Amino acid sequence: MVIGLDRMGPPDPVLGPRWFPGSRLNFAENLLRFTDDRTALVFWNEHGRQRELSYATLTKEVVRVAAALNNEGVTAGDRVAGFLPNLPETVVAMLAATSLGAVWSSCSPDFGTNGIIDRFGQIRPRVLFCADGYRYAGKEVDSLSRVREVRDRIPEIERVVVIPYLNSRPDLRGIRDAVMWDEWAERRNGGTAVGSNSISYRRTAVPSYRRFDFDHPVYILYSSGTTGLPKCLVHGAGGTLLQHLKELVLHTDLNREDRIFYFTTCGWMMWNWLVSSLAVGATVVLYDGAPLFPRGILWDMVEQEKVTVFGTSAKYLALAEKEGLAPGRVHHLGSLRAVLSTGSPLAAGSYDYVYRCIKSEVHLASISGGTDIVSCFALGNPVGPVWRGELQTRGLGMAVDVFDSSGHPVREKAGELVCTRPFPSMPISFWNDPDGSKYRSAYFEHFPGVWRHGDWALITRHEGIVIMGRSDATLNPGGVRIGTAEIYRQVEQLPEVMESLVVGQDWEGDVRIVLFVRLSEGLKLDPALAGRIRQRVREYASPHHVPRKILQVADIPRTISGKITELAVREVIHGRPVVNLDAMANPGALELFQGLEELKS
Repeated sequence: MVIGLDRMGPPDPVLGPRWFPGSRLNFAENLLRFTDDRTALVFWNEHGRQRELSYATLTKEVVRVAAALNNEGVTAGDRVAGFLPNLPETVVAMLAATSLGAVWSSCSPDFGTNGIIDRFGQIRPRVLFCADGYRYAGKEVDSLSRVREVRDRIPEIERVVVIPYLNSRPDLRGIRDAVMWDEWAERRNGGTAVGSNSISYRRTAVPSYRRFDFDHPVYILYSSGTTGLPKCLVHGAGGTLLQHLKELVLHTDLNREDRIFYFTTCGWMMWNWLVSSLAVGATVVLYDGAPLFPRGILWDMVEQEKVTVFGTSAKYLALAEKEGLAPGRVHHLGSLRAVLSTGSPLAAGSYDYVYRCIKSEVHLASISGGTDIVSCFALGNPVGPVWRGELQTRGLGMAVDVFDSSGHPVREKAGELVCTRPFPSMPISFWNDPDGSKYRSAYFEHFPGVWRHGDWALITRHEGIVIMGRSDATLNPGGVRIGTAEIYRQVEQLPEVMESLVVGQDWEGDVRIVLFVRLSEGLKLDPALAGRIRQRVREYASPHHVPRKILQVADIPRTISGKITELAVREVIHGRPVVNLDAMANPGALELFQGLEELKS
């Protein structure tokens, strides 16, 4: 039963949309429905394989941590936060919190102090899980100095639980209410105590769980926050679970025999998506570290763990090709049957790379959705053809369309990606948005009664989708609207170009296209290379797409989740401030774009 299925707007308890009112479930119970000795989690980092947990062990650990949380007074609706690397303990902490009906929220350990506080400071968690640090590209990075400040600046945090990752006995001095993971769990419950809000576990029985409404909150995720404080998106347990199982089982063909990996941090929604694979009974492979350090580490992992579903970003595949990686020629990839890509549009040339250098017989699925829906609008079809440069299909049960500026559906023509009917994984609310005004403004004001996602897209004659970039970053030179991905697809085919960024610059009453390129080490942008770039864009896109200015830069600024920050660069070149630098992984890169003489004429 669904209430208000025809009402497309922020969910209302009376008017809807509401899915399956009266139904009850526990999110963690569904992810832990298997309690046997088959492998649930395998953990790798830059040093290789570290450890694994069976479903039985995972369940016991979740029960132990849930009991400790319960004895801290955590109950349904409380927030529990993780400032964590992609560790097995991260999964345990999330499942323990959600088993109690608490709401889990996490961000990756490369966030700066203000970036953490911009997120967790809004939701005021009672318990903060963290690690003492993390490893990236061969370096060990301390986290505890930031944790000290976060704890002091968010007074609602009552307990800081520290996972020893870099050191067996990290120094917790100066962190109020801090305790080590194992010491905390044992001290708080002796390994056995449970309370009225907890799950219970006995050696000879499976846990029993308290169940909540279908739309009970389970996750709080965050918008990128590059233009202000990040929006806090509250997702419901039932809608998240239903959507993830649809996408994993039907669109990805995942089953209990599979071993699934996705390269992600805990601050990206793909982590939430990946962990839902536990509900299928598959083995989830976790990796923490840099994707190209050591150079072929991820493919060593695929080979040794017999990974069947390999997920990554479009940027990783592009860089792997530029680095000359050919994993299919040096690794045994017989187990691999699917490669998934998201984070940005997958260039047509990357399709060629996957089939040429990774595996010729593999299901390549470019998928697209977002934090907004903790799932996908368009993704793979394991029984359908893969068309070069296209996402295969719209999500099952999703009324996804492309509208022109007048709000009419169009085919084989670029427009706004929309969804015209409610779907289960819509956020149940925005945090601190009692009248729904922020929610309504984010999605429903451009086309009233229709979800406008903010992607510039095209539905092909095969009923596939091509994503052309964010619609708020589209270019409009001479009144012709152009998606930035249309330019990236061509520019990054050139071997000299490692990556690029394109923006529109206001110029003489119009907009001119400015292209920034990061070149292979040791190369300089000369007139010959600039000419080849322009010729490539002109020939394979259109004369409208050709950049008026091409400039070489040493670095491309990115968000913490790895997405290039076109909007931030656009602000910088126009001399406007960037509001939230803490949402960026490399904010110093923005200085490369300030006051450029080449953009003054």
